[in-house]
Amino acid sequence: MDVVAPDAAQGPCTGLRVVDFSTVISGPLCTQILGDLGAEVVKVESPGGDFSRHTPPVREGMSGFFASFNRNKRSIQLDLKNDAGRDVARRLCRDADVVVENFRPGVADRLGIGWKDLSPENEKLVYVSISGFGPEGPYAAHPAYDLVIQGLVGIMPVQGGEQGPPVLMKSLVADKCTAMTAANAVLGALLHRERGNGRGQKIDVPMLDSFAAYVLPDLIVGHVLDPQPAPPPAVDIYRTFPTRDGYVTGIIIQDSQFEGFCRAIGREDLLEKAEYKTIIDRLLNAEELFGVCEEALRGLGTDDFIERAREFGAPFAPAQTIEEFLDDPQVKHSRVHFQTEDPHGGRTRMLRHPVRYADSPASLRRHPPRIGEHTDEILADAGFDAAAVARLRGEGVVG
Repeated sequence: MDVVAPDAAQGPCTGLRVVDFSTVISGPLCTQILGDLGAEVVKVESPGGDFSRHTPPVREGMSGFFASFNRNKRSIQLDLKNDAGRDVARRLCRDADVVVENFRPGVADRLGIGWKDLSPENEKLVYVSISGFGPEGPYAAHPAYDLVIQGLVGIMPVQGGEQGPPVLMKSLVADKCTAMTAANAVLGALLHRERGNGRGQKIDVPMLDSFAAYVLPDLIVGHVLDPQPAPPPAVDIYRTFPTRDGYVTGIIIQDSQFEGFCRAIGREDLLEKAEYKTIIDRLLNAEELFGVCEEALRGLGTDDFIERAREFGAPFAPAQTIEEFLDDPQVKHSRVHFQTEDPHGGRTRMLRHPVRYADSPASLRRHPPRIGEHTDEILADAGFDAAAVARLRGEGVVG
């Protein structure tokens, strides 16, 4: 991911204008993705700023949390509870291609920045509304956070296993997959606008639906076919194996991979056992086979085993810490993460945009902004002269 000047975007969304009213994760990550791809993103923040600005750790007024979701944006501080502030917001949206908000249903309408308020003045507008459950239904007005969605979708008992209590995934994964769903939705709506009648549309992106569509396709297979065939043998393949000095994880599917694993642990004799000859045999005898694996791996060092596993084509990896991931040779080679100089001091680590475009690369053009850092230039771009900006500041409309 190249670091370039603000006006040097080459990504596939170059030239698009995005107004972002969202906070924390689901909306900000969506608009950061669009910004990585070249869009010009204006982040509209209320007095006090996005809540995530204040989440520790904080350095020189910038939190690591905020920095992870808000690069490639300009920030304007705007009081949307003020009539003049709402007028400014609508003016910003008049020439926008995309608006993203993640208020509870009805809040954007009450603030005067809902779809019905903005679309009459901008027929090309793609308006994205992210919420917990969508605009209708028995849960529509309820607050929704990542942990609430995880609880509803059914993933927690799977994480906990048959013998344990339900377990949360220790990642705000529902928020993040909702953000990616929303970014995909934006691109789809823009393509429709280009190929259709030139008009935008409103898009609702419920977290519940997004997380279910992301996490359940492989877990719901026992409920897909009607009438339901006999289930396969119940095997928990999601496990780690202790080594002499750590843990490894992996999966053996193909016969050649099983052969490679046996060679890696020095147990070629297992290849001759009838109960392990095919994948079906190994599934039927999985617990016994896992026991053999654990016994063999306890006597091996992690690095030595992984080197042999890779040599013989067995798909295993060490269970790395985040620090070990950051230092992993493949990660470093691919620049999955990188550091840049913060204009306010220090260095900021960022995860690279994951897609490699041959002809229209993603880029870093703007560091995560301080609150209201670009207020004056955003207002100037929207047609406000210096006197008007001064008046808005004096009235407390902008900061």
